[in-house]
Amino acid sequence: MLTAKGAATRRRIIEAASEEIRERGIHATTLDDICRRSATGKSQLFHYFPEGKEQLLLAVASYEADRVIEDQQPHLGRLTSWPAWERWRDAVVERYRRQGVNCPLGVLLTEVGRNTPAAQAVTGRLLVRWQRDLQSGIETMQDGGHIRRELDAERTAAAVVAAVQGGVVILLSTGSTDHLVAAMDLCMAHLRA
Repeated sequence: MLTAKGAATRRRIIEAASEEIRERGIHATTLDDICRRSATGKSQLFHYFPEGKEQLLLAVASYEADRVIEDQQPHLGRLTSWPAWERWRDAVVERYRRQGVNCPLGVLLTEVGRNTPAAQAVTGRLLVRWQRDLQSGIETMQDGGHIRRELDAERTAAAVVAAVQGGVVILLSTGSTDHLVAAMDLCMAHLRA
């Protein structure tokens, strides 16, 4: 169990690593860069991440996964009207427009190994949280009579997440958000039908 000071130091290291990776890329970022940016020494870094760089990268990946959800708030947690859904859609598109072709989470998970149990757990937690919030929004809209009852909220939420992620994959390859926007617009039209 970490003390409050220890937890703050650990978080500072993770945030510094995230910022370095976003600015310089994963391969150009060294432990010295992370220590300098976090104002810590290597002994502190290895105290909080005794298994080394892979453990730190997983912690940064988890931090980045949390940012995916945080960047969609407060909209994702308030999908109670069509204007709210449109604000959420705009927030998602803007997040990925700003991010461009650099996806820190994707790079981190690739570096660790997408097929490792730890990397799959990070991705799984992100998708469960995201899908759960979308499902809740769909169910709220169903309760209000804005989305048809026969629509399977769980499956539809899963499809929306898949559509967003498909658009993001194309963005990473092309630099364009056109496919992301199209996918999200089609999902919204399906919800409204």
